[in-house]
Amino acid sequence: MTDEVKKLAQMMKASRSIVFFGGAGVSTESNIPDFRSEQGIYNTKKNYGYPPEEMLSHTFFMRNTEKFYEFYRSTMLYPDASPNDAHKALANLEQMSKLTAVVTQNIDGLHQAAGSKTVYELHGSVLRNYCMKCHKKFSLDVILNSKGVPRCDACGGVIRPDVVLYEESLDEKVIQKSIAAIENADMLIVGGTSLNVYPAAGFVRCYSGDRLVLINKSETPYDHYANLLIHDSIGKVLSEGVKLLSL
Repeated sequence: MTDEVKKLAQMMKASRSIVFFGGAGVSTESNIPDFRSEQGIYNTKKNYGYPPEEMLSHTFFMRNTEKFYEFYRSTMLYPDASPNDAHKALANLEQMSKLTAVVTQNIDGLHQAAGSKTVYELHGSVLRNYCMKCHKKFSLDVILNSKGVPRCDACGGVIRPDVVLYEESLDEKVIQKSIAAIENADMLIVGGTSLNVYPAAGFVRCYSGDRLVLINKSETPYDHYANLLIHDSIGKVLSEGVKLLSL
C-alpha cells in the first residue's frame, strides 16, 4: 500500500462530509469506454459519417432521430456493465457516514447500482427515458428492445433519453444541489475526469477546503491545486483507501 493511499485514508478519517466528483474514468473499469482517450468513443467510432459530438447534439437528435438512435444504441448503452471497485468503495464510504454526496458526469447509473443513495447526475441517465409529447416514462429496456425511433405506446410521440445532449443546459436543480454539496464539503475527491468539460469541471472551484484530492491516470488542469495528487487506477486507490479507513 503506497504512502499516497495511506495519506488518503488519513484525510478521509479526519473528514465528516466528503464529496466525490467523478467522470467517465470512473466507469472505464466497468468496461464502459470514456470519450477522449485514445480508446475512447470519440476516437474509435468513426463509421457513421458524422463526428460523435455532432451525433450527440440536440440539433442532430431533432433532425436525424433515427441515425441518433443507431449511434446511441451501439455506443452509449452498456446494460450488462456492473459496478467496479470505485463505485463499491464510494458506496461503502457513504454507509460509514463519511461521504455526503456523489456528483457524477456519468449517465450509466452504476453509482446507484453499487448502493450509493445521494447521487447528483449532472448529465442525466440512460436508465430514464420519456415521451416528448405526453411525458410518459420508460425504462432502458424499451430503448434496447425497439428498432429505429422508439415511440410512446400511449400517444405515439418520440421517446428520448433523459440525458443532457450537446447544446442543452444542465438541470438547474441538479447544479444547485451539486454546488451546495461541494461548498459544504470538508474534503473533495475528484476522480476519473479530465476536468476539461464545462460547466461541470468548474464546480471544483466551489470547494474552498484544504483536502482536495485528485485521482486520475492522466494530468488535469487542476493538478497544481490538489492537496493530494494520485496518478493511478481509481478503483484500486479508493478501495484500498476505504479498507484502510475501516481498520
